[in-house]
Amino acid sequence: MPVLRDVPLTLTIDQVLRREGAGGRSKFRRPGMNSLLGEMLASIEELHLLEPAIAYELHAITEVNRHRLCLEGGAVLHGWLLPSVLKSARELAVVVCTIGPKLEKKVTDYSAQKALLQAFLLDGIGSAAVDALVQKACHFMRHEALSRNYQASSPLNPGMPGLPISEQCQLFQLVPAGQIGVHLTSSAMMAPRKSVSMIMGIGPDMPTWTQEEVCKRCTVNKACPYRIDSQQPSWSMTIKGS
Repeated sequence: MPVLRDVPLTLTIDQVLRREGAGGRSKFRRPGMNSLLGEMLASIEELHLLEPAIAYELHAITEVNRHRLCLEGGAVLHGWLLPSVLKSARELAVVVCTIGPKLEKKVTDYSAQKALLQAFLLDGIGSAAVDALVQKACHFMRHEALSRNYQASSPLNPGMPGLPISEQCQLFQLVPAGQIGVHLTSSAMMAPRKSVSMIMGIGPDMPTWTQEEVCKRCTVNKACPYRIDSQQPSWSMTIKGS
């Protein structure tokens, strides 16, 4: 039951602004706002608000058919997306990432103090940190696949079309999420909120795509305030876990 902790994360102003839903809005790109974001990013490291951790487990795949994926040991995942993406997979990586509860609690404290701008910005920083952690997890799983002379697919998340959110409960039976402090609520949502679950196929000729490509293919496309584009980061900072 492998667990990775204290994963260093590099965050950029552009990543944070995108997660604020403000990637292209000029009022969020004023020097004063960039300065405030820079100060808040620095305070995150000083206050140890991030506890980035990754839990994962690899499972041998025994069957992939029209609507389900069967694993060694008898576990089954359902959804039409699975065979369309993972038909050539030999193993399934089940992964949970989290930045922990501290940042979320600080957002709540800011809100209680009526410091709404700080709460808003800190929440966006937390979302950007989760995004960066997911990329770290994907990079790690690609290396795991290479060690088996295979490739790793891009990640699939419960809640995507073709992979129901109800499959979250099955995923949490397949990965030691509790070891990094993540659990499911009665509605199959993760707590802490700044957490992500995903699966990746490991095998020959696995499909991969960039997040920018995903955004371009999405039906929401340019109307989405969180979309990824080809804009280069203007400022970055590496934050180590506590």
